[in-house]
Amino acid sequence: MIEVTSEDAKAGGIAHLGSQPIALAAGALIVIVLGIGSIALWRAYTGSVPEQDRVVAARQIQARTAQASEQLVEKTRGLEVTQQESIDQLQVVQDQLQTVKRLLAAQQADTKRLSEQVSGLSEAIEGLRQSFASAQGPDPSGSASSRNKPIRTRSQATVHRKHARSRG
Repeated sequence: MIEVTSEDAKAGGIAHLGSQPIALAAGALIVIVLGIGSIALWRAYTGSVPEQDRVVAARQIQARTAQASEQLVEKTRGLEVTQQESIDQLQVVQDQLQTVKRLLAAQQADTKRLSEQVSGLSEAIEGLRQSFASAQGPDPSGSASSRNKPIRTRSQATVHRKHARSRG
């Protein structure tokens, strides 16, 4: 086996690089400057600058966001107007419904009153029939013929009046 001593390492490449740090720094600086120069030339040649592209994209996004916000505000206002119109229409319908309910209640009260009057009149007519029947009394010859007699007499008198008018 071969042993490497520190003296051998110094004599090799490691010691050589360590003894000239200025040359190493200058080489690194030249590589960095060449890299920056090549990037600058590439950007100038292609005409695109990624930083500017990002700024433009950010501004476009902000413009779209502002436009969307304006549209949302307009739509919200439109919805508010529509909602208020719907509320107004609903109130009108409710007022009409209340009016119809009042009219219906009044009509039902009138119907009930008229029904009671008809019932009272029916009772009065029935009472008159009973009193008329009791005043007539039982007629053995038949009450139907005696009832029809005054009706026939009236109809004959009407016929005689019509003839008298046409003659005179």
